Amino acid sequence: MQVSFHLVFGGQCEAAFQFYERALGGKIVHANIAVGTAVLAGADILPEQYAKPRGFYVLLSVDDTADAERIFSALAENGEVKMAIQKTFWSQRFGVLTDQFGIPWEINCEQAPAVA
Repeated sequence: MQVSFHLVFGGQCEAAFQFYERALGGKIVHANIAVGTAVLAGADILPEQYAKPRGFYVLLSVDDTADAERIFSALAENGEVKMAIQKTFWSQRFGVLTDQFGIPWEINCEQAPAVA
């Protein structure tokens, strides 16, 4: 079993996926974008049926702090930062934003496990 995300847009799917391809280093395959082992699917719906996303975040776990900061900065372009990316007690970097297409993201770079 595999879980993936299906994001809907009100006419901006192509622009959003081109943006995500650059920001996340993914690869567009038809109406999907492969990011690591995950897949984001996307589609446009009729503008009058579109509702702003709410009640979830796309959580992106990154292994490297520099990558976390780069991706956060890219996704924040023309978006809204809810929590600037920063060190927290549970991670090397964590930040929350809504991108320019209205998709909410959490970027997390976990701490390296303690060496015993």
